[in-house]
Amino acid sequence: MRVDGIPYRTIWLAQDGWSVEIIDQTRLPHRFEIVRLTTLAEAAHAIKAMLVRGAPLIGATAAYGICLAARADASDSALAEAAKALVATRPTAINLQWAVDDMLGRLSPLPPGERLATAYRRAAEIADDDVATCRGIGTHGARLIEAAHQRSGKTVNVLTHCNAGWLATVDWGTALAPVYTAHDAGVPIHVWVDETRPRNQGASLTAWELGRHGVPHTVIADNAGGLLMQKGEVDLCIVGTDRTTRTGDVCNKIGTYLKALAAHDNAVPFYVALPHSTIDWTLEAGADIPIEMRSAEEVTHMTGATAEGGLATIRVTPEGSAASNPAFDVTPARLVTGLITERGVCKASRDGLLSLYPERAP
Repeated sequence: MRVDGIPYRTIWLAQDGWSVEIIDQTRLPHRFEIVRLTTLAEAAHAIKAMLVRGAPLIGATAAYGICLAARADASDSALAEAAKALVATRPTAINLQWAVDDMLGRLSPLPPGERLATAYRRAAEIADDDVATCRGIGTHGARLIEAAHQRSGKTVNVLTHCNAGWLATVDWGTALAPVYTAHDAGVPIHVWVDETRPRNQGASLTAWELGRHGVPHTVIADNAGGLLMQKGEVDLCIVGTDRTTRTGDVCNKIGTYLKALAAHDNAVPFYVALPHSTIDWTLEAGADIPIEMRSAEEVTHMTGATAEGGLATIRVTPEGSAASNPAFDVTPARLVTGLITERGVCKASRDGLLSLYPERAP
């Protein structure tokens, strides 16, 4: 996708051919800054501190984290410790574990001296696969948006929660890939952007990238979605997911479940867009997904731009008030109209997923 006319991915190799560069998403939307990663510790910090975030991008970053670790020590013990450090950074997104397991599976059979080149090659493949996968999600999801336009003949209003755009992936995005695809095809579209407290990824990231791409959008308070649905101002919801069980339960940014309940009560289609790497075929129920608990400071404080152009962090709660910060919630499959994948759209169920991924049948 483009930033001020220049095409970017969210992660890429630097000109030296071995270090990794990323967009620091904690600085957006007020500053566009690129950070260079040179060590395993820096890659782990980028994931933990959310310089990179979004399940697919976390996976790609972890893959390159293994590459950086292998530069220092490609032995079995060192790579095992690197994998442990990376997986510990964010417990909910399955792509992280998937990418680390994939990398170790490719490297373990090889002699240590042959592992580095293979690591970089496989990390690049994971990144490229994510781009192709998200492009496929965009193609299939755009048909839903086009169908909504054909039914009404009006601008299609899509509501999304958190950021599942290109900033959450290597390129294109998951939930926003259909939006970009439909917009680029000339379908009139408008996006309701939940601000997504407590970190405001919707207001800071989704709004930023939609604006850069020229997609009409409006930022709303998280609790405004239900009213908009009651008034008939939402045609469909599309969100992402950090982990989806084999039965179709989806785990996404906290507040997604409430949007799904409102959509169900108002007969608004509720779709979830996801790549194959986000499906956890080992889990039956969403209740078994570990929910990451993050720092209370993300709830009690907010960071924004000052009138002078600087950045400032302020407290928004009374001194001494406790705060709890679960990062995700689980939306049961019964509230999901359909899952949008790179292979097509299916029901949020075991049979639905197996219809697109028959190789996963027991």
